Amino acid sequence: MTNNTLTRNEIVALDKQLIWHPYTPMRPYIDDIDPVVVDRAEGIYFYDRDGTRLIDANSSWWVNVLGHNHPRLMAALVRQTEKLAHCCLANITHEPAVRVAQKLLERCGSDYARVFYSDNGTTAVECGLRMAYQYWQNVGQPKKKRFVSLSHAFHGETIGSASVSGTKVFHQTLGPLLFDCIQLPSPGKKDGTGSDRPWYEQAFARARDLLQEQSQEIAAIILEPLVQGAAGMLMYPPEYLSQLHQLCQELDILLIADEVFVGYGRTGTFFAHQQANIEPDIICMAKGFSGGVLPMAATVANKRVFEAFLGPAEQTLWYGHSFTGNPLGAAVALETLTIFEEEKIIESLPPKCNAIQRGLDRLTDHPWVHDVRRTGMIAAFTLVSDTSKDATANYLDDAGWRFSAEARKRGAWLRPLGNVVYFVVPLTITEAQIDELFDIAHQSLQAIR
Repeated sequence: MTNNTLTRNEIVALDKQLIWHPYTPMRPYIDDIDPVVVDRAEGIYFYDRDGTRLIDANSSWWVNVLGHNHPRLMAALVRQTEKLAHCCLANITHEPAVRVAQKLLERCGSDYARVFYSDNGTTAVECGLRMAYQYWQNVGQPKKKRFVSLSHAFHGETIGSASVSGTKVFHQTLGPLLFDCIQLPSPGKKDGTGSDRPWYEQAFARARDLLQEQSQEIAAIILEPLVQGAAGMLMYPPEYLSQLHQLCQELDILLIADEVFVGYGRTGTFFAHQQANIEPDIICMAKGFSGGVLPMAATVANKRVFEAFLGPAEQTLWYGHSFTGNPLGAAVALETLTIFEEEKIIESLPPKCNAIQRGLDRLTDHPWVHDVRRTGMIAAFTLVSDTSKDATANYLDDAGWRFSAEARKRGAWLRPLGNVVYFVVPLTITEAQIDELFDIAHQSLQAIR
């Protein structure tokens, strides 16, 4: 048998000739970057082809909630491949899709009616937007067709999900293609006007005035509960979410919770919105939904929303994907939920959250470290090398990349959000591994003084 394995150098050379990488300025990548060449992964670590072991401190773009190659997830995948790899879900069904929906709705609460499957966070959000827009058409209120989001939001990359986003560096070139969206002040931005009131209260007061004025034309508000990820891990308390939910009920506006990042335990509860003791009308989830193993997502609607689609054919949600509810993804998603229950993942988090906080506390004396913050298992700080104190991610600032390069030398992969360094680790990490990670972070900060 011929050995066709490429050397590390061959992989890098071919990569730079052939692949267009996401969110990557390609000229400096081609000219200057020596990429990590992942050969295999296990738990919190992945291994470069050269043998280097790195802590995956970003959970591979936030998806690996249970770590890499969790043996139970791998076994579930193999079992399903032996029975059924794919079939469409239009007028067809299969056991994995049904069982995931059953278990997931139990997690969501008694008011939720249906699960709509898709394949990533963007499509889960796109589906939620379409549900909310068409809901009002179906119930005879066609004037309610505008969407509201938070400033600096990020909800995905289709035209619909990009339209309700506010991360300008990603979408500013698409201007004419995007539909108009009302943006509320971010409760995590902390740029108040000098009032003694907490910033999230000031942000809510502005939101209330705006929504009361325009409620007759607003279909839905979409937000990332508690943590705005791509904005730079901007964090805000559950009180804001609770107040906004109450206002939505008073003004008859649907609320969409984008739990794609913050769901599945990231904030310390299974869903972030549960900390506000609310039930949004629509919940979008992906990333951790399949344990980071396969592209798989879901949009969950409550009874009110779903029942508006039970009329004549023209009220159908004419939307879907070829791999909607695919059996492989569904089997792994089902095992993910089972692991959360049987291995008590959420219950194991408090001491790990405390360990992360202890690690963060060690970093605060560095002169460039600003706005150290944590919500549950999500932690971040902003690297400020000038007089600016804006915590929002500046993707054109290289301070985070200089830190990242030092961390890589010491055994951790910490891909920054511009000048924002963040820690989004697998929930299965141990306290000793957390200590190891923050030792690396502390050493890396000292190296960039």
